[in-house]
Amino acid sequence: MKDIVKPIVVLACICLVVTAVLAYVNTMTAPIIQAAEEKAASEARAEVLTEANGQFEKLDVKGLPEGVTEVFKGGNDTGYVIMMQSKGYGGDIKLICGIRPDGSMEKVKTLSHSETSGIGSKVADNQSGYAENYTNKTAADYESVDAVSGATISSKAYKKAVGLAFEAFEKIKGAA
Repeated sequence: MKDIVKPIVVLACICLVVTAVLAYVNTMTAPIIQAAEEKAASEARAEVLTEANGQFEKLDVKGLPEGVTEVFKGGNDTGYVIMMQSKGYGGDIKLICGIRPDGSMEKVKTLSHSETSGIGSKVADNQSGYAENYTNKTAADYESVDAVSGATISSKAYKKAVGLAFEAFEKIKGAA
């Protein structure tokens, strides 16, 4: 009996010590990670709505389309920044876009994705140039953007997220 209990107690003690160390490291790094994410989001907002000069007000709007995560109003009524996500082939594609007051898209940028490298990433990577197809598009004509060959699911997810942004814009504009 002693040969069975002793290894169990030793393993339980090791698990407790490792868990305590991991919890401590998490409490030390969580604020740093959160600050880095907030800085990256702030830089992305300034990039997709340049005329706002980095001045944004977070809006709390009820009834936004599912998939829209955050909405910001640009300073001096320069437009809106909308953060949204859609399910792609490999997982969620998280985007941020700037929409001018006239309803045209200034820029859309991928924040994160887990699409297949080389195929779905043709759509989601910011270096691919796919996002530029949505520049100056409106709710009336954004669907004219063609899908990337071989990445149809990812392209549809990207287009769906952009559509969510235009839906959110219409709701915000109507509430303002």
